[in-house]
Parts: sequence; structure tokens; C-alpha cells
Amino acid sequence: MRFASHVVLCVVASTLSTALPAPQEEPSPTVTLADGATTTLPTAASTDIAVAIDQLEQLANFAQDEVNASLEDTTTGKRMQKRGTCNRKTLAVRREWGSLSPKERKAYTTAVLCLQSKQAKTPTSLVPGVRSRFDDWVSTHINQTMTIHYTGTFLAWHRYFTWHYEQALRNECGYTGYQPYWDWAKTAQTGLEKSPILDGSDTSMSGNGEFIPDAGNIVVGGDGLSEISFPAGSGGGCVTSGPFKNMTVNLGPVSESVPGGGTISNGDGLSYNPRCLKRDLTDFVNQRFANATGVVDLIVKPQDVETFQMTMQGVPGTGELGVHGGGHYSMGGDPGRDFFVSPGDPLFYLHHGAIDRTWWIWQTLDKKTRSGAEGISGTGTFLNNPASPNTTLDTIIDLGFSAGPAVTVRDLMSTTDGPLCYIYQ
Repeated sequence: MRFASHVVLCVVASTLSTALPAPQEEPSPTVTLADGATTTLPTAASTDIAVAIDQLEQLANFAQDEVNASLEDTTTGKRMQKRGTCNRKTLAVRREWGSLSPKERKAYTTAVLCLQSKQAKTPTSLVPGVRSRFDDWVSTHINQTMTIHYTGTFLAWHRYFTWHYEQALRNECGYTGYQPYWDWAKTAQTGLEKSPILDGSDTSMSGNGEFIPDAGNIVVGGDGLSEISFPAGSGGGCVTSGPFKNMTVNLGPVSESVPGGGTISNGDGLSYNPRCLKRDLTDFVNQRFANATGVVDLIVKPQDVETFQMTMQGVPGTGELGVHGGGHYSMGGDPGRDFFVSPGDPLFYLHHGAIDRTWWIWQTLDKKTRSGAEGISGTGTFLNNPASPNTTLDTIIDLGFSAGPAVTVRDLMSTTDGPLCYIYQ
């Protein structure tokens, strides 16, 4: 199935402003923890980046403490009974890339390369371009893009997608760790190419692409939509160093934004189209749309899931890409700037680890409301076009040939209450 590229442009069709919103500073409220202790949390993001980084750490620590306490009855010291089998002994802890040891980082990238060497499960009669297990995830995302973005399943679908990718690395490729995440706030401070995650070393996720001079701006929009323009990054060509320097991207593009404006495609993106992995690391986008102030603002300001998920993805007409679009356009390149094919860059899964972590933190601020029916909003189609039924707790999430079984949204509203069992550090 092929989707017209102008539909995808709705994701970022807005005018670009040059400064983050400046929320008013408010007193921090006192919050009672699950174990009965009290703490104070920020209610507004500081525009001082150093302070905002501290706020983000405080919110993350609160979420971790809340979940840990919820897994144990502190009055008796006994583990509480959950719907699944999750307890503090079985709990997985996902960590930021820079906190991993060099050995742990290499173990992760080795497992990704292993997945890229294994045979695909998706039949080539359905997706002619698949060549590996890694491609199974890419093809699933291509086929479902228009029903998993700006929909009621956006958050839960990507949570399950990333979790199953983690499980494949562990169960099929011998990885003993857990899915790491990309802390956008840190790379916004250090610069992408100077961060452990993207410095191009053998313990990184590979680095930038070869520099292409005189590249024009990336222009998103048009077709009756207002345009958003920002500079190309500091690369643009094939990745030349690190674990993925010889990687082949097999699927796509479908709607890849390119320097100078416009998009390029290879039909529906499902045919075989081997090419190098390209990156165009763009500090401007990271610092503008995914710095600490923006992340904290996303966590503390929205009081309902509709506002939260729309702000995260970028509300059309507001001049915002959101942290979701901010991460994708920060990595740039091919397939990073293609919302259909973006899982073709292994960095995708660290980006969506961070997306899931942000949702997880936000949920813990009002767990009962945000992990139940009131924590869902939207329908089953991109911006409800065409009109479709509302997403509910009973809506099915099916990852096709990449992984299974199919589950309901209900199963994915918590990282510890259903089949999932992990937190973030």
C-alpha cells in the first residue's frame, strides 16, 4: 500500500519559531510517594537549561521510586500481586546509552548486527525487499505508519514495538542487557557528534554521515500547508565510522525529506533498494525541539493524554516538531528523515526508548488516570483521516511478521502491570 507523501507532511506542517515556550515558574507541589514519603516536583519547566536538566532527573527519579514502591507492599515487606509476573527480582532496568560501559555498548551493537544477519520472517511475496530479521521491523512500520502516528495507539504501539525488538536481540542474538535510550537533553548540551552515542567510535551507535557541502535547507510542508524550514546538518552522506559503517538499508524511501526541499520515494518502499545508511546530524533541531526545557515542559504541562501525545508529536500550526519529530530530524539522513522507514536506522530504537521513557514518567504523575481508559485518546487513523473508531483499552496491537502475539492496548498501558516488566533509570 502506498501513501501520498503530502499526508506525512502534516506531521510537521507549521511555521518554525526560534525559541522554546517560556513557561512561568511555579512552586513545586508536595507529592506523597507510594511508600508514604513526600517529595516536591516541578510544575513548570525552567528556561535555564542547567536547572531543567536537574528537573528532568528529579522527575525520572520520582517515577523510578514510585514504580519500585508499587512492586512491594511496604507495610508487610511482601511483593504485591500483579496481573503479570513482574516483581523487583524480574524487573528489567533500561539505561541511557552514556551510562553503559564500553563492553555493554558493544554487546548491544553486536546484537543489532546479528539481527541484520538473520533471515527475515516476512515473506518476500508480501514485502519483496526484506533481507533480514532487522527488516521485519522496518517493513511492519512502513505498512502501519498511517495507523500508528497521530492516532490513539501511537504511544502503546511503539512501546510494544520497541519491547519486542529488545526481546529479539535477547532471545535471537544472545544479548543479555536491555534496550538503552537516547537522552536528547544530554546531546542538546554536548552536541550530537561529541556524545558517546554518536561520536563514531566502535562503542557508539556510529556517527555522522560524510559531509556534503552546500546542502540546502530541509523544507517540510507545502501542498497547501505552511512550510517549515531548518538548516541541513553537518553530514548528509554515508556513515563512515562505528559499528554500522558497512550497514545496508534495504527498504524505502517512502517520503524522505531531502536538502533543498521536497521528498523522494521509491514507490511504496517495500521493494529491494540496497544503499548505505546515511546520517545528517543536526544540532539545531536537537537544541531547538528536544532540549531539557522542552522535555520537562512536555512532562509537567499537559494534564490529559490528548495534549501530551499531540505536543510530543508536534501540533500542526504551532511551529513545533515535538520531541518525537525533533529526534528524527536530529539524526537526519536516510532513513532517519522518513517517518515510514525510520526504523531502518538502528538509532530509531534508542529514540523510541526515550519516547517511551517520557510517557512512562508522565504516567507516574497520575498513574491511575493515565494508565487506564482516560489515558487513551484518538482514533485508528492519522489525524482521523479517514474517520475511524476511537481507540479503546480493547483495541488490538498486532506487529505482523516482526513479532507476536497480538495484544490489546490495555496490556501496554503500564510497563509493570501487564506482560511487560521494565523501568527506566
